[in-house]
Amino acid sequence: MTRPGLFDAEVERQYGKVEYQFDGETIEAARDNGRLTVQLNEVRRICSNEQWWTLAELARATGYPEASISARLRDLRKPKFGGYTVEREYVERGLFRYRVTR
Repeated sequence: MTRPGLFDAEVERQYGKVEYQFDGETIEAARDNGRLTVQLNEVRRICSNEQWWTLAELARATGYPEASISARLRDLRKPKFGGYTVEREYVERGLFRYRVTR
């Protein structure tokens, strides 16, 4: 099976409506999976241009907090969420930027 593409439409075309199963000690599936799926798909969609983004830029583009963006970038690296390459580059004074590629 190939991994999901960067675009939501491509994911839906290949796999149908996708709702991922998130895990972790604080995750309550009924409460969180839908919301986190929406966040993941939005971060994937925004990053589909394969450009560099800081967490602040992604937060402004999506309306989600930087901590949520960071978590979704970590999720994108996991095989069950597509196994994307998420590159990290140091900018300055503790600031990093990220790029998602296939």
